[in-house]
Order: sequence, then structure tokens, then C-alpha cells
Amino acid sequence: MSKRPLRVIRKAVFPVAGMGSRFLPATKASPKEMMAVVDKPLIQYAVEEAVAAGITDMIFVTGRSKRSIEDHFDKAYELEVELEKKGKLELLRLTQEVIPEGINCIYIRQSEPLGLGHAVLCAQPVIKNEPFAVILADDLMVGEVSITRQMVEIYDRHHSSVLGVQDVPRELTRQYGIVESAKVNADLEQVTGIVEKPDPEDAPSTLAVAGRYILTPRIFHHLHNLHTGAGGELQLTDAIAALIAEERILAYRYKGMRYDCGSKIGFLKAGVAMGLVHPEVKEEFAAYLKSLQL
Repeated sequence: MSKRPLRVIRKAVFPVAGMGSRFLPATKASPKEMMAVVDKPLIQYAVEEAVAAGITDMIFVTGRSKRSIEDHFDKAYELEVELEKKGKLELLRLTQEVIPEGINCIYIRQSEPLGLGHAVLCAQPVIKNEPFAVILADDLMVGEVSITRQMVEIYDRHHSSVLGVQDVPRELTRQYGIVESAKVNADLEQVTGIVEKPDPEDAPSTLAVAGRYILTPRIFHHLHNLHTGAGGELQLTDAIAALIAEERILAYRYKGMRYDCGSKIGFLKAGVAMGLVHPEVKEEFAAYLKSLQL
């Protein structure tokens, strides 16, 4: 019996239809994913992470008032002409490199805010029968190796769905999908159960899913059969729980830092961290922080 051919991860889904209510009024007319950390919007950090993992097809599941995301990854002819005319060649390069050559941007409208599971399901016509990544731009993640690349490499070795995870304080389990698992090695666990936002006393562990997924296309079968879960939404976590009965799913303790930019304090921390490594401002910014004598 011939083995099923291995599939390369070349598509990533970016669910960007959320309202961003925690950042009102800043997000009243502008998507939270377009909020800038130093000089790049959150969604660009996420796309760059995917590009570094070898992904070529970026699938944005959008909603109302998200047009600026499409504009950001489109060619800006007038701006480029103006920058070239004024000899601002470095800024011209930065503008042109927002989306590298060979990268495809695909936009799908999520008609109703029915949750992360529904957003992923909206991408099925483009994903078809391929494994794919899901990247939540709210989570700005930084590592020596792209976090998504780390997870793609795990998929390449094990040919299983992979969840990016980290340990969180038990009192915060109600903010995450929490996995129950059996140890494979220092960085890898086999998932035996998963529950969405459990109360601390009910959480099976403190190992939380942190906004990065590699999923096999079988997940769509379970997304189609979902009933509304926590928050009255279609939860991706519930579909993953159903998938566990059919396929092995791995939880990977990624190597790097995560900044929860869905919260004000996480966004502020990300700004400080990225400012301290930005080649243009890092020295002056570090000196300023030191001057505050915090």
C-alpha cells in the first residue's frame, strides 16, 4: 500500500474580522491589526513570520472596516512615485518590501462575527485539501527562528497538527484554550484533550494555546459539524477536541517571546521590546528608558 504523499505548508489563515473593542476608540475606524508597534502594523509582523516559514499564500478572513489591511498589502503607486521623485530610496524600499515577490494575498469576507472556528471555516474554499497554518496577529511572537517556521518543521517531522503552547499562571486559564497532554520530549506533548477558557479550578493543566496552529484539512469536517460553544461562538478549540479522536495532535513549546497585543499592557510591552531592538531608534530609546530611572 503506497504512502499518502506529504504536503508542504504553503497557506496561512489570518483571522482579522474581530472588532478590537478593547482598544476603542483607537479601533473605531481602524482595524486593531493595523495598530503599529514602532513602525510596522501587527498584521505585517504576522505576515513576515509566515513568509519566514516558507508560506506563500496569505489568506485574510476580514470583516467590515478592514479595507486598510488590503490597502497595506497592495501596491501604492502614487506613494512610490513620490518617494522616488524625492530620492527617498530607503523609504521606497521599505514600502515595496511590505509584501515580497511571489507572495499571494487572498481576502475572504466573514459575514458574521461567529468566532475563530467560523473564521477558519471561511477559508476552506482556498485551503481545499492541504495542511495550513493559522496565525493570530494579536499575538506578536518573536524568536531567533520564526515561531511558525519552528512549527512547520515539527509538522514536517511528524506529519501531525501542531499547536503552539506556553505555560500560563493558573488564574489566567479562563483566557485561553487549555490542553491536556502526555509528554513526548522536552518541547513536545501529545494532546489528549483541550478545553476553551476553563475556570482555573477546572483546567486540566496550565498549558495554553498561544495563537499559532498548524492544522490538517480534516479540521474542516469538524468545523462543519460544530455547535456554538463558549461565548455563543463556533470555537476552533471544540473542533480540535473532536479531531483528537481521529488524528494525533501535538503541542509544541515554541522557542521565543509572545506579546499579547490584544491587551493594552501586552501592546505596550511589545512596543518597548521592539523599540529596544529597532536599528534606527534602539540606542536613543534605551537611553531614554534609563533616564526615567524606572
